[in-house]
Amino acid sequence: MNLQRVDLNLLVNLDVLLREKNVTRAAEQLGITQPAMSNILRRLRKLFNDPLLVRSSEGMTPTERALELQPRVREILAELSQLLEPRTEFRPYTTSRVFRIMTSDYAEATLVPRLVKALRSEAPNVILDFLTPSDVSYRDMEQGRVDLAINRFNEIPQSFHQVLVWRDTFSCLLSAESPYANRFNLKNYLKAQHVWVSKTGMGVGFGVNPDKSGGLGSIDQALQRLGQKRQISVFTRHYQMPAMLAANKDLIATLPTRVARMQANNDKILLKEPPFFIPEFELTMAWSPLLQHHPAHRWLRQLIMHVARQVVADEEASEDEVHKISHLF
Repeated sequence: MNLQRVDLNLLVNLDVLLREKNVTRAAEQLGITQPAMSNILRRLRKLFNDPLLVRSSEGMTPTERALELQPRVREILAELSQLLEPRTEFRPYTTSRVFRIMTSDYAEATLVPRLVKALRSEAPNVILDFLTPSDVSYRDMEQGRVDLAINRFNEIPQSFHQVLVWRDTFSCLLSAESPYANRFNLKNYLKAQHVWVSKTGMGVGFGVNPDKSGGLGSIDQALQRLGQKRQISVFTRHYQMPAMLAANKDLIATLPTRVARMQANNDKILLKEPPFFIPEFELTMAWSPLLQHHPAHRWLRQLIMHVARQVVADEEASEDEVHKISHLF
């Protein structure tokens, strides 16, 4: 095929069509008429020798060829956008850019305070707009309306870039007056009442179903593999709440270790290892390919990873110090 005879605007049109999976909505996005969009789809089908979108009971469904093309088209458009963008040097200290970052409550509690501290010295005029998972859709990220998402992802669009921020384990918080404080085993863990805390998915959240323990997350899935189920009395989406609730003598909160350590800072709360194996989880940073090469965005990603490494290094140093002190007695 002679590339000079191909209208490269068709790639922009294809990107929108595959994102919207609807000719009318794609036309609205591009500011053209529906008949014009239908004509573009015909040209695309001829260009790629494939139907690309076919009618089904659920509307327009991408073909296998279309699903293969979608991430590659996104990458090409991102590269072209970067190529055509005026070359300017990014100066963190003087920029007043607004960065919109979707963070889970877990990431806000563990990573964000250190990130904000670093930004106050390196980029004091930067404005941070933190959004919750319920505020953001993958489409918002894909179109670059949200700079980053820092979360635990079960799945993520193939076209997105992502990097591991860190891994974390789980710990339990319980009252020092708990009847299970000195005999914290699986049998007593299952006797107790529990606090469930999580909000990691994208989009608007709905109430949980306590009867579907396997769908409640990694803790309950780990128990399910043992043929067990805990008794959950409180469901919350905020990591600030478990320590207060765990002060009740009959409640146990099982949550990520970094959050648990931050909350176990008084004599009334005990920090314990779970009496059964729970796989560790990954905190991930993800972003749209549209922002991959943007200088300001690249600087922010590098800063976040630098801060994350500092958090992990400080924890390891603290654990080593505790280990040394314990060997003196």
